[in-house]
Amino acid sequence: MAKKTFQKYNKDSNHIPGIYNYCDRWCERCPFTSRCLNFEISEEKFGDLQNGDLSNEVFWQKLSETLQETMTMLKEMAEERGIDLDSLDIDDSEELDDRFEEKPVVHMTTHMANSYIDIVENWFNDNVYIFEDDASQLAAMYEADSSESYSQEDTVTLIDSVAVIRWYQHQIYVKVQRAIHSSQDEEFEIQNGFPKDSDGSTKVALIGMDRSISAWGKMIKYFPDQKENILVVITHLDRLRRRTENKFPDARAFVRPGFDEIGNEDPSPAGTAS
Repeated sequence: MAKKTFQKYNKDSNHIPGIYNYCDRWCERCPFTSRCLNFEISEEKFGDLQNGDLSNEVFWQKLSETLQETMTMLKEMAEERGIDLDSLDIDDSEELDDRFEEKPVVHMTTHMANSYIDIVENWFNDNVYIFEDDASQLAAMYEADSSESYSQEDTVTLIDSVAVIRWYQHQIYVKVQRAIHSSQDEEFEIQNGFPKDSDGSTKVALIGMDRSISAWGKMIKYFPDQKENILVVITHLDRLRRRTENKFPDARAFVRPGFDEIGNEDPSPAGTAS
């Protein structure tokens, strides 16, 4: 981009410096596109960004409301089976070392995040018939049976839920892996109070886990016959989340430009990350 064009965009004081450094790159669902310089200089037609941002903020808020409900459902299942989720071993000192090949040590968090990719893929492959034959009908039934009146813009649909799961399916692993690598480099650096890149990357991964758990919770409402299988997926994701938080205890407190700054009541929207 020509220097004059860049300067033109950069004069807009509404832009949040560095907001694109710790986001999830999902611009279509970001509530801050109107304040992101990186987005504006990469798009030829902006449209009404502020209205789009508002709609996306409502979307993430609606999805986040499902998180607590889903975790309650998970705890009830665990209690029925005599499983104490709070006592699960989350010691991340455990590492997987391939003794037969000269490869770097694989951390358990990375291993679990990579396993999640296959778990998601297997679930969709095993249940492809649902989406081919029954998805539209089930979605319509769910909407018809809902006692609440939702507008089209603030409803998290079946398509939305699948999109959220698929978007973060691989990204969680990428962000966890980046956090592990960054933390190893940080061991030899003097931070001087500066935020750690490992915490920033971890926070994006954790938000992806939160949103994925919420989306899977929505999937249970659409496909109640799949409740047990979906709860198995959620259990894996919850264990990964706990282990990740244990390894990076300061990640949740990491302040991402724009998303987590004072005045933003909902810290969950991750918008768009490198």
